[in-house]
Amino acid sequence: MKQKSKVLITGADGFIGSHLTEALVRAGHDVRAFVYYNSFGSRGWLDRSPAEITKSLDVFSGDVRDPNGVRTAMKGCDVVFHLAALIAIPYSYHSPASYVDTNVTGTLNIVQAARDLGVRRVLHTSTSEVYGTARYVPIDEEHPLVGQSPYSASKIGADQMALSYYRSFETPVVVVRPFNTYGPRQSARAVIPTVITQLAAGVRSIKLGSLSPTRDFSYVADTVAGFMALAECDAALGEVVNLGSGFEISIGDTAKLIAEVMGRPLEIETDEQRLRPEKSEVERLFSDMSKAQAMTPWRPSYGGLDGFRRGIAETVAWFTQPDNLRAYRHDVYNI
Repeated sequence: MKQKSKVLITGADGFIGSHLTEALVRAGHDVRAFVYYNSFGSRGWLDRSPAEITKSLDVFSGDVRDPNGVRTAMKGCDVVFHLAALIAIPYSYHSPASYVDTNVTGTLNIVQAARDLGVRRVLHTSTSEVYGTARYVPIDEEHPLVGQSPYSASKIGADQMALSYYRSFETPVVVVRPFNTYGPRQSARAVIPTVITQLAAGVRSIKLGSLSPTRDFSYVADTVAGFMALAECDAALGEVVNLGSGFEISIGDTAKLIAEVMGRPLEIETDEQRLRPEKSEVERLFSDMSKAQAMTPWRPSYGGLDGFRRGIAETVAWFTQPDNLRAYRHDVYNI
């Protein structure tokens, strides 16, 4: 966004949301950070943001499942980045209804308020998991959608809810579909932090699930830059747009690369509780980014194997700082 805007970010306390919040503040925008209300007064990762960031923020504590709170937070905002969601796939097997409430109903609350308040643009966050196992690669935005987990099914529903408001009411929605974003602050439920934190703790034989699936890993700075580019792209209205790195690598080879970057020996043991049900595992994800590149100047700075190695090195450097590493429990599998 070239001009200063009043911006709301839902999920600002989370992994990608906190990075996006900081980037938008640094770009000179007036940022309202929607964080998940809790009795601890925690603002998630924003509690670790530099003072020059936090003093510039307008923080709103709420819950996207509450339409009144959403509407209150969105008043006066020009652009809404909707990132708040439940994202852990294993927990979606356990508590699928909570995913419908947060991901689908939460998105409905956002687009309904945007329609009523005349918001200039809503960027709704999707996920590459909605594609399921690739039927062809690279995966473009026309690829069939397959819900292989309750999580991905809820995100398909959320995406369609957002797009339905564009088609029905001309609500200015863009569906941003990042592939597997990684980097500093990512949840330990994701594979890259899982490997790094176990190796950093001196574990010789790390526990993982399936090693054969491939992923298109996107460094968080690239994902944030993609969001910001699409926020000012009129051609993206009513469209779904992939953000990826144009590179795929297996989980097993990812673990080997991390060990190489960290200079640690690597042994892997299969942990049965980390395996998805057979028909639920997404075996292959590899993005086609040509649509984003045709619409915007955005290009991934961490693309390809060399970019992935650089991104892993930066991620390792962050996680292995003692204060950061203490925030993670390497010895506990948290679904």
